[in-house]
Amino acid sequence: MKACKYAACAIVAAGTALSAWAGAVHAAQPYPSKPITIVIGFPPGGGADHVGRVYANSLSKVLGQPVVVENRPGAGSTIGASNAARAPADGYTLYLGNSSVMGSDNVLYKVDYTPDSFVPVAQLTTGPMVLIANAGLGLHSVQDLLDRARKSPGELNVASSGNGVITHLAAVEFMQLTGAKFMHIPFKGGAAATQSVAAGDTDISFATAPSAKAVIDTGKVVGLAVTSATRSKLVDYPPIADTVPGYDLSNWWGIFAPKGTPDPVLQTLFEATGKVLADEAVVKSMESGYEEVTPAASVDAFGKFARKEGARGLKLARDSMETAN
Repeated sequence: MKACKYAACAIVAAGTALSAWAGAVHAAQPYPSKPITIVIGFPPGGGADHVGRVYANSLSKVLGQPVVVENRPGAGSTIGASNAARAPADGYTLYLGNSSVMGSDNVLYKVDYTPDSFVPVAQLTTGPMVLIANAGLGLHSVQDLLDRARKSPGELNVASSGNGVITHLAAVEFMQLTGAKFMHIPFKGGAAATQSVAAGDTDISFATAPSAKAVIDTGKVVGLAVTSATRSKLVDYPPIADTVPGYDLSNWWGIFAPKGTPDPVLQTLFEATGKVLADEAVVKSMESGYEEVTPAASVDAFGKFARKEGARGLKLARDSMETAN
């Protein structure tokens, strides 16, 4: 009887050792060894979705693992950001974000994350936003818009892809520099906001370039200007700064990982992203959506850039609480 007990103990011990060995082997597997998910805080069809899907498709080829896009829209992209921030810090859940996650989210929303909940990994693109207007308004320039706004203060409304996101903050800066007053109408994403302009439900929008292009092509919307300080090589409209000196606000997209993600994983993702952005097909696809590929020099360089942009967005967000409603 005692021998049987010893045998049973030996079997259990052997099983435990085998499980521990298997776990160690699994943990030692090189990254990545399973599918990766990229969370996007906006619905399909907008600028973020275009960038995210082009990137995901190419990253999958570079890393040899499936890369899945998961759209989790709502609350100015904070639902998606919150989901990504709570994910295991193992490199298998990433977030496609911009300056909002580095600052303004914490002012305009009750969120369970801070900028320190994320590690900036790699910048993907930069692109000017496009100031668009419903064609029925008869506006053809920024000056036309200013004349109309000053003639009837507060009568025009501006659609955005959500409170505190870059398309909202672009309107805030415009109002600050010009004294114009617009009623702010937030939507759950860029496509919905620009479609509202096309339908005549809203008047204007500072839209990401891909979202703007989609409705300008219908003829129901006109493009007035770009938000960058100088004329874009991809978007053939004059800068707002030609009429409003000092105006300069471009959008950018980058990849973020949850805090605590191991440095070797971050470096693998950064290097893989470099290969993705060096692919001429990716460059052309991004440019077709008015996004210019702008890789960072290093993980650290992107981190410094993202935090600086976040601080600027934070200030505009605080200002927006007084001026954007």
